[in-house]
Amino acid sequence: MLPFRLQLLRADHAPALLAFERENRAWFAASIPDRGDDYFADFDARHAALLAEQAAGVCFFHLLLNDDGAVLGRVNLIDVADGAAELGFRVAEKAAGRGLATAAVREVCALAATAYGLTALHARATLDNAASRTVLARTGFTPTAAITLTGRPATRYERPL
Repeated sequence: MLPFRLQLLRADHAPALLAFERENRAWFAASIPDRGDDYFADFDARHAALLAEQAAGVCFFHLLLNDDGAVLGRVNLIDVADGAAELGFRVAEKAAGRGLATAAVREVCALAATAYGLTALHARATLDNAASRTVLARTGFTPTAAITLTGRPATRYERPL
């Protein structure tokens, strides 16, 4: 596993986050829906909108940073309501397969319960995304329903906190 620091998203993370998303775009698109060209063209406005959502307590966006401040991954809690949130995560191709996602998701689950006062998390993963399904299983999520995610068969997961 690579060493990392987990930090809440800040305005000054923008350059490193944009570099991470550009560098890993094709890697991510192989297993999750692509963000599309507009995401990159409007990155500054999107970043500001995420910070506003976080300030409002609607979402919590976390970056996994190495010692040089480069982004190794993200773990996000979105749509916070009624004590629950949707968990999403992605890890850089160069950091994949080393336990980083599992460690980061565990850390965010602990934060969700302690710092954010949540009582449950939900997640989704396509059936062809074995890595994400493994991370969810290792971190205490259980499958609850078969769903379709961007036209692909998927599973919905839940985890009480």
